[in-house]
Amino acid sequence: MELKMANMSSIKISSDGAWQGDNPLNYAFPLLIIQTTLVLFVSRTLTFLLKPLRQPKVVAEILGGILLGPSAIGRNKHFMKLVFPSWSTPILESVASIGLLFFLFLVGIELDIRTIRRSGKRAFSIAVAGISLPFLLAMGVTFLLQKAIHFGAGHSYLQHLMFMGVSLSITAFPVLARILAELKLLTTQIGETAMAAAAFNDIAAWVLLALAVALAGGQHKTSPLTSIWVLISGVVFVAFMLMVVRPFMNWVARQWSQQHQVIDEVYISLTLAGVMIAGFVTDFIGIHSIFGAFVFGITIPKKGEFASSVTKRIEDFVSALLLPLYFASSGLKTDVAKLHGMEEWGLLVLVIATACVGKILGTFTVAMMSMIPVRESLTLGFLMNTKGLVELIVLNIGKEKKVLNDEVFAILVLMALFTTFITTPIVLAIYRPSRLRAPNHQPKHPTPRPLALSSQHDLTILACVHDHHTSNIPSLITFIESIRPHNITTKLNFYVMKLVELTDRSTSILTVQRNRRNGFPIVKRRSQSSMHDQVAAAFQVYNGVGQVRLHHLTSVSALSTMHEDICHVAEKQGVGMIVIPFHKRWRRGEEDEDDKEIEIGQGWRGVNQRVLQTAPCSVAVLVDRGVGTWLQPGASDATMRVCIVFIGGLHDRMALDLGARMAQHPAITLSLVRFMSTEDRQLDWETEKELDEVAVNELRAKFGESVKYIEKDASNITDEVLRMGKSKEYELLIVGKGNQLLPESSMEDSRLEHAELGRIGNLLTSSGLGITSSVLVIQDQQLATSNETELRKMASVL
Repeated sequence: MELKMANMSSIKISSDGAWQGDNPLNYAFPLLIIQTTLVLFVSRTLTFLLKPLRQPKVVAEILGGILLGPSAIGRNKHFMKLVFPSWSTPILESVASIGLLFFLFLVGIELDIRTIRRSGKRAFSIAVAGISLPFLLAMGVTFLLQKAIHFGAGHSYLQHLMFMGVSLSITAFPVLARILAELKLLTTQIGETAMAAAAFNDIAAWVLLALAVALAGGQHKTSPLTSIWVLISGVVFVAFMLMVVRPFMNWVARQWSQQHQVIDEVYISLTLAGVMIAGFVTDFIGIHSIFGAFVFGITIPKKGEFASSVTKRIEDFVSALLLPLYFASSGLKTDVAKLHGMEEWGLLVLVIATACVGKILGTFTVAMMSMIPVRESLTLGFLMNTKGLVELIVLNIGKEKKVLNDEVFAILVLMALFTTFITTPIVLAIYRPSRLRAPNHQPKHPTPRPLALSSQHDLTILACVHDHHTSNIPSLITFIESIRPHNITTKLNFYVMKLVELTDRSTSILTVQRNRRNGFPIVKRRSQSSMHDQVAAAFQVYNGVGQVRLHHLTSVSALSTMHEDICHVAEKQGVGMIVIPFHKRWRRGEEDEDDKEIEIGQGWRGVNQRVLQTAPCSVAVLVDRGVGTWLQPGASDATMRVCIVFIGGLHDRMALDLGARMAQHPAITLSLVRFMSTEDRQLDWETEKELDEVAVNELRAKFGESVKYIEKDASNITDEVLRMGKSKEYELLIVGKGNQLLPESSMEDSRLEHAELGRIGNLLTSSGLGITSSVLVIQDQQLATSNETELRKMASVL
């Protein structure tokens, strides 16, 4: 030991530089930078490659660690000596262990005891079966491994059995939570049962792991009495944390909540210090330090924003930077080449089969006995078979205690990787929650056409706001004000949905658990909306307005499936129009500068495209260039100039309907610019022209001179529309998405930058054209409605 300490003390932190003859790779800190960069590159590349297979990030990180180890790249001795020399291992593992400590703290925060209470005996029985059967099977597997592979010499059968049993029976709670959330199962009945059972499983696994560590005893020969003292000390520690520390952390959270406007760093620092102290105490007792961090995480109150605030401050640094280092250090210990010969590969197949059969069969049997349907019971079995990071932690501790040798360690790492890899594909194959517009599903509030020129109908609007890009909130408030009914006979139901991207971050899971039910967003009552929420607080001005009923929702989904949440709510609530923000926004420049275009992300553009394709109602894409500064509630002298660009067709007639709503507002000046063409391009062109005439005449008859009517020649729409967008004559342009009625000669033939908005919408949203007006692009999804039929009848009479 003294020799090792002497060698460590001779390692220098930083070099004097290459110009003075030093090789930075011979010094601790420069080498650590290179190691970290390499690990991040490999893990992120694998994450990208495995994304189409919908694999959790942990699979890519485990696989990346194995690839960097002696199983693949590390077989090159020169590479290992250069990048991962043996003297750097303690430094790499120490840094990785800090990340592991705080990650287990985050896992403890994610573990919501209320989920366990809701699911009750059913989840408990499933968890017991999912632990006991694998443990029973582990007895035979451990015996066979001891005979075939002489692993962990110097340790007893009981010590081997404890680590093998925990390895086979554990469920990776954080990995399972992310899989369930991505599949929209997290807060369904099957998801809550799985999460509660996994929580029971996690607690039992940590207790068994603490017992295994106590029995292992490390490098010291200990008596059974010492192990008993370790366990008693552990029980006392947990009791102290739950009875003393937990009430104290509740007080800390309340104090922080009262000062959230001016965040007191003392409370955050106190919490982070608590993680370190708890880890030190359990290490002092003789249990691994991560056990203390995990228990301390459980003591953090889940209600309120304190847990999310703490999580946000540490999760990116821990999950994105430090945790991959832990997988790399684990991969450096995993040598698949140690498995040589059919016997050892056969043992790998046996261990995988035992783990799967024990977990799946035990869970499936008890679930069936609990009257859960066959398909859901089988799904629960595969979900509970999820391994991952927690499994790797157990294995690393076993190897550190020398209970597991290289061969057994490699077998169990490959088993964890395989069982986690198969979870998502199999669950997708055997079970999917009911999706949108099922054949037997009817909308909750069917409304054939809620946007009508008569404005005598109640109107329901769903508006979406990006969680981190809330600059379109003022424009949405202006939009509410512009269409708000001004008579007591009608009302506006306005649903505001905050869109939060589901990531591997712990805050995503916390937000899901607080805001979702049955896998889809739920409507929160106004009184339950948190004033700490920027989105909810911004719309509070309408809580007292009689004609407006405001509702708040939160969607936490992967961008690839977020449109399902939006369309589900639209259909369930009988929404007449969905308003979605454009994937770009503009920031006002100085007087002599052009407005700056800011790209929010192509992922959000994909969300918009899928909503436009699958929405059960009309959709409006809001291209915000500052319309929110013009018309605000309560402003007495505010005015806003709105123009409808009308060419013809179904989408343009919907734009006309919306404009008719706005025309009733006393502070809005509405203009209708109609482009006329004599070209016949379609067989039903005459019918469409007649329908357009009916719609335009009805608007003019209703509002008379208060709506300014202008006719223009459609021979060159491009120049006219660009002039209108640049002239600053209108704050808002409303256009229909349709292209089918545009004359061939009316627009220049150019590639559409934003094809999903149609040709006019694309023109007004393209980059570098100097457009200053905000734009609302309307798509009418209801191709055949009762109102449209009425218009056709009126056109035939005329």
